[in-house]
Amino acid sequence: MPLTPQGFPVMLSFDLDAETMWTARDAQNAERPIVMSQGAYGWKTGTPRVLDLLDRYAIKSTFFIPGLVIQEHQSLAEEILARGHEIAHHSWSHRWIVNLSPAEEREEMATGYEIIERVTGRPPAGYRSPAAEFSPITMGLLQEFGFSYSSNYFDCDEPYLHVVDGKQTDLVEFPFAWVLDDAPFFQYSITLPGRTMQAPSAVLEAWKAEFDMIYAEEGAFSLAMHPQIIGRPSRLVVLEALIEHISAQPNVWFARCDEVAAAVRPILRAGSAT
Repeated sequence: MPLTPQGFPVMLSFDLDAETMWTARDAQNAERPIVMSQGAYGWKTGTPRVLDLLDRYAIKSTFFIPGLVIQEHQSLAEEILARGHEIAHHSWSHRWIVNLSPAEEREEMATGYEIIERVTGRPPAGYRSPAAEFSPITMGLLQEFGFSYSSNYFDCDEPYLHVVDGKQTDLVEFPFAWVLDDAPFFQYSITLPGRTMQAPSAVLEAWKAEFDMIYAEEGAFSLAMHPQIIGRPSRLVVLEALIEHISAQPNVWFARCDEVAAAVRPILRAGSAT
């Protein structure tokens, strides 16, 4: 049986980091216009392409966006909302949590939360950390701010409810993995030593294999992408081919992360009670 009555959940998500992907690594990148243009590709070209592709297949998705990007490109955030997609929390400035003090991490959480609530008219339901890192206080902040779900951990192929201090919470985790992220395959820059680019066909092969096994095991499929990366022409072809492969399977449900969290939470809660 699929995990939800709606079918096997497929969550295509996009981290719209824009220039913060580069300034978070090194603040001096802000003075390097060519480096910054790699991030600008995400909001100028990649995101419109991604949105059009999702429209063609009537897929609703989740965009994890740093608050600073929402502030600088509010019209794009409004376009994402107008097309029926979810905007979720991805920090304020994309600074990596391991480099922050507890006070700085709290500020990143609070300011990102506030701008999402202001622009969307509702609190953000989900959180994905920059660079997939947590600190000792992150989980407590997620509970304090009332998040519905997290998409950060790498420890499973299906959603689960977090247990904190020995107590089950209602916080749903949507695990993913580096193999289900476009950056390890495609993110190349002369400022990132040792990075190479993979052939699009190799990435499609990997993603299809991951989907096929998780689908057979009746888990849930969560793919994390970046418009400045997946929005390149040759790479968008990969995403479209993956969508067609998944769509050919019976009983699949493309959905936003907040929709899946609402669907699976009572099922997971009931399962943990037995």
